Amino acid sequence: MPPQHPEEVGYGHVVKSYVTRTYGGLPRYLVLNGGRYLSPRWWHTTRFARHLLNDAATITDEELEALLGYEWRSRLTAAWLIGVDRRERFRARIGDLLLASEVCYSGGAYCFALARFGTYADAEILTAYLDRYLPRTDLHYDQPAALGALLRLDTLLGTRHADRFTEPDGLWDEWVKGVGRLGYPSYTPAEQHRWTDLHCEFANGWTRP
Repeated sequence: MPPQHPEEVGYGHVVKSYVTRTYGGLPRYLVLNGGRYLSPRWWHTTRFARHLLNDAATITDEELEALLGYEWRSRLTAAWLIGVDRRERFRARIGDLLLASEVCYSGGAYCFALARFGTYADAEILTAYLDRYLPRTDLHYDQPAALGALLRLDTLLGTRHADRFTEPDGLWDEWVKGVGRLGYPSYTPAEQHRWTDLHCEFANGWTRP
């Protein structure tokens, strides 16, 4: 399904209201994508977090759908709002978008939302994604974010879904070697787990556990 501008479905306000609102001169989507809010030196974290929490609680499902049907900036922001508010009714939608991998950057936000939901169903979606995309050593998509989210869920749920991906010389190692030949940096599972934890703990610090 081709991207559709929210204006076409009667929600033309959502991009300005939720996606491009600025903090320290940076639009929200760029702050979310770059992790600026994690820096102790960024003076706008409190305001940014409060607005994010408020918007996550008040945005309607219809507004979220309008954002998810548009381009990567809108999808990234919508997935963050869904994850912060833990709107698990969007699980299937988020899973479909993650597996489709239609646009850049937003996949990491889908993985964040699934990590926030924190259930076996979310682990299954992440496992399906890694089964599909880790063998593609020619593609650098959202494999690191998906593995980090799955490792977090394994820790929370007491499961071992990620083990078969991270075994020595397994799918993860082969993928890292493959994308390394394309010029991408290497990633360790521990680094990805830690990055997911940082995102989720930031959200936990401002929302109900």
